[in-house]
Amino acid sequence: MSGDARGDFSGTTVGGGRYELRSLLGEGGMASVHFGYDTVLERPVAIKTLHSELGREASFRERFRREAQSVAKLNHTNIVSVFDSGEDEIDGRSIPYIVMELVDGKPLRQILDEDVAEHGAMPTEKALKITGDVLAALAVSHEMGLVHRDIKPGNVMLTKRGVVKVMDFGIARALQSGVTSMTQTGMVVGTPQYLSPEQALGRGVDARSDLYSVGCMLFELLTGRLPFDGDSPLSVAYQHVQEEPPAPSSINRSLPPAVDALVARALRKNPADRFPTAETMQDECERVSSAAKGTATPLVISEGPKAHQAAATGHPGSFAVFPNATGDPHTPAPGPVHSPYQPQAATPPPVNYGPPTPPPNQYQQQYNAGGFQTPPPTPRPTPAYRTPAPAPRRSGGNWKPLLIFIGVAAVIGVVLISIIATMSHKTKSHPTPGPTDVSQPTAAPGGHGGSDIKMGDPSRTVDPSTCTQASGGFTDSGGKIIMPDLTFKYIDSVKACMNAAGWKYKLQYEDENVWGKGIVMSESPDKYGEFNPKTDQITLIVSTGKSGG
Repeated sequence: MSGDARGDFSGTTVGGGRYELRSLLGEGGMASVHFGYDTVLERPVAIKTLHSELGREASFRERFRREAQSVAKLNHTNIVSVFDSGEDEIDGRSIPYIVMELVDGKPLRQILDEDVAEHGAMPTEKALKITGDVLAALAVSHEMGLVHRDIKPGNVMLTKRGVVKVMDFGIARALQSGVTSMTQTGMVVGTPQYLSPEQALGRGVDARSDLYSVGCMLFELLTGRLPFDGDSPLSVAYQHVQEEPPAPSSINRSLPPAVDALVARALRKNPADRFPTAETMQDECERVSSAAKGTATPLVISEGPKAHQAAATGHPGSFAVFPNATGDPHTPAPGPVHSPYQPQAATPPPVNYGPPTPPPNQYQQQYNAGGFQTPPPTPRPTPAYRTPAPAPRRSGGNWKPLLIFIGVAAVIGVVLISIIATMSHKTKSHPTPGPTDVSQPTAAPGGHGGSDIKMGDPSRTVDPSTCTQASGGFTDSGGKIIMPDLTFKYIDSVKACMNAAGWKYKLQYEDENVWGKGIVMSESPDKYGEFNPKTDQITLIVSTGKSGG
């Protein structure tokens, strides 16, 4: 039986007729897995065949062969054994294949989906135990200099006895080597939802890149959602480089603070700030798991994106190709600071990036929790009015000097009033020119004196590199870029950012006194959407600090 274009080669053989490909077990964007049979050793095996377009790449075939040889040397309980590899012709097409241990169990993706359906997320102890076993497998591979590069639930299996098995070592590395002629120079291959920032930037990777991916997977097991997700691989990669993930406990309330700290360290942007080795992270998982014994059933308070829709192995698009951001050596690295690997400050509690609508009478509680302290109104000192002592009454005397004084004072007063009125008229007729936003309403507040105006926090800034890097680092062939997130930042820094990139923009004002005057409430085009800086104009809605009522 011949194979079809989708990679179903059931009924054919590879390896000179030694391995029979029987039923199709699963299929992804880059490969298909068949239930197979080794006719020499008479045992069932799993046979992964990579799609035929990859077989045309000579450099890929050579890299794939070398990686398979290296992976075959790995011997660990938590690693799927590799028995053989090579390439064979099916229907005149060169098909690379790899023969692996057949695992009698379920993919971690399926187990997670079952736990999400029952509990909303995977129980904490179970998630930490699985993660620890994955790290044990990575510790062995890292000792041999092998970086997996594609850790995700789709590449982890669990046997019927609950033994974790990690598979697909070396395949991502082999795919990377063959991407140049399959697509174009300067592209990055991987699963976007689990890529480390250095992978998204096309930089060199090491063992700590795998630990970042493990952190993404652990976040998903604990919450049932991904730390970063978006409509396109480009927007997801942008978030890995620029954005801070939410705390898992903000989604699953049953999680203790130690779990938040564990995940936060694994997901640091700078590799130097993560766990130094897989063993170190495994030890921390065991320590946190011991402390978390008896944790309540997961209490998921917000349903996140369905991760399996885009990231699961067995669905097209499990690997994605997107531009390498390092093509221009003069382009500064993206991020809220000049270096994407500058150590980050403590992550504030996650903010709902939409128009804030907290429940009535809970504003103070919400902002205190988020680090936004509302200053108490400054008490005004009560004027000390002194009643002058009554003048002694006189029984008589000369009133003429007093009347003359009153008359002179009245004349001077009339003259002063006339002068003030004349100056006021001239000022209204010929106002002094000065810079202003044409879209600002006449009722827009000015200064700090109005008691009904709340001032925004000037420390909520955006770094100019956020705009300049977006202009140079993520540009596609049509000249479009990914619009950065400028919302809930102070307008002065946002203007500086857009001016540094040379973007056209206009400001509109909206009455709102929750975030305060000068805070950007929304942007158009929307954040992470496509934007052409040469033809499009950005519109920003800015708070006036006044009550909308």
